[in-house]
Amino acid sequence: MTRPPTAAQRRVIDAADPVTGRLRGTEAQLAALVRHGLAFRHPRPPHDHFLTPAGHRTRDAAPQPQVAVRPEPDGVFAARVGGEETADDGPARAREVHSAWQGLLELRRMTNPDAAVDRPCGWERAHLVRAAALALEAAGQPPEGPDRAGYRVRATPQPEAVAVYEADGERLRACAATLERAGWQTGEYTEPRTRTRYLLASPRRV
Repeated sequence: MTRPPTAAQRRVIDAADPVTGRLRGTEAQLAALVRHGLAFRHPRPPHDHFLTPAGHRTRDAAPQPQVAVRPEPDGVFAARVGGEETADDGPARAREVHSAWQGLLELRRMTNPDAAVDRPCGWERAHLVRAAALALEAAGQPPEGPDRAGYRVRATPQPEAVAVYEADGERLRACAATLERAGWQTGEYTEPRTRTRYLLASPRRV
């Protein structure tokens, strides 16, 4: 990419599906993004276009407000990482979570070299906290809320690793089992100063 995308191309990139990176635009816009390495055309019908890892980085690097940990009013989905001030657990949220998880499995199928869906893909490695939280929420694990205990997923200084906190030891082990089924590897640790138990989780590569 030798120059930044045009305003029209930028709008196409910004409007991509937040999970799968599926693009919508004119043939000329999509072809230009492919030439610049920001998108690829899927080889199977219906030959939709999707953001490449460089395309995802371009979108994420744009100046924008901090991503919230709840669905935004404009409908953009965000997995709950725990600690949100409000939580809507109704049927609409359940449908959003299910749809997002199915979209992520499809992204794995399309972007993992062997089309594996049991192993995290590049998007998940670039969005560790959101990816781990989605796996937990999609499996029915409750995130921490204003009036309930639950999991909290947080970034760590370690590359490709997130920390998962859950005050209840049995539920912490359930989070570990959920993440392992979703293709993550986990280990349980204790913080030296606080003696708090937590999981360290990383996307599995093989």
